[in-house]
Amino acid sequence: MSKSKNIYLPGGGKQLELMLEQIDVKGMSVLVMGSACEEIAITFAKLTGETVELIVEDLDSMLNANLILEKHDNINVKIMEFDVTDFSNASFDLIYAQASVSSFKRNQVVKEIKRLLKDNGTLCVGEVTKLSEDVPTYVQNVFDSSDIEPLFEKNLQSYYKQRKFEIIGEWDLKDTLKEYFGHNLKKLEQTKTDLGDDEKKYYKKLLNKISHDSNVYIKQGGDKYIGFKVLLLRKENN
Repeated sequence: MSKSKNIYLPGGGKQLELMLEQIDVKGMSVLVMGSACEEIAITFAKLTGETVELIVEDLDSMLNANLILEKHDNINVKIMEFDVTDFSNASFDLIYAQASVSSFKRNQVVKEIKRLLKDNGTLCVGEVTKLSEDVPTYVQNVFDSSDIEPLFEKNLQSYYKQRKFEIIGEWDLKDTLKEYFGHNLKKLEQTKTDLGDDEKKYYKKLLNKISHDSNVYIKQGGDKYIGFKVLLLRKENN
């Protein structure tokens, strides 16, 4: 069971820990989807004894992952769009996605996940959710600026059931978000200290976004509207 504290995503290390309490992954072929998932891929490589595939959608994420994983020959890092990958049909026993599916392309991404999973394959997905069907404009702006389109949390199960997944586990990890956004603010202050003036200008938009989104959640009541849920799912046979 993973006790990793180095997973800086919504859900933290808890999503992986809870999944591993339910699933014996030894010998499984695994695909991890998303940036900042290096520690997750390392854990899967150790526990499965197999080569793990990690895909990200941008160059910066790939470069960062390659730097962190340079001593891990059993993890392949590639750039791919999550809705159009290069893998063959039924390539994986398990696909793991933590805060990387809640996008405007969710339908296409989930369709691709189904293509990649073997019959009775497992999907562990952590989704940013809305805690009410209607959210204030300032919260919607956070979603829009991050290119995500969260589902209302009460609709999450039905969404995956409609796509022929059997639900075998569900966890509410909303409580991890305070730590996640708090970590972002601390990391932001440290980054500002380390950057030169030219670098601060270059990264100004990104730095401002991190500050804004974190403060919306921690100080402006965003916690009343933003949630995070994990579903453990089994693909039904075709």
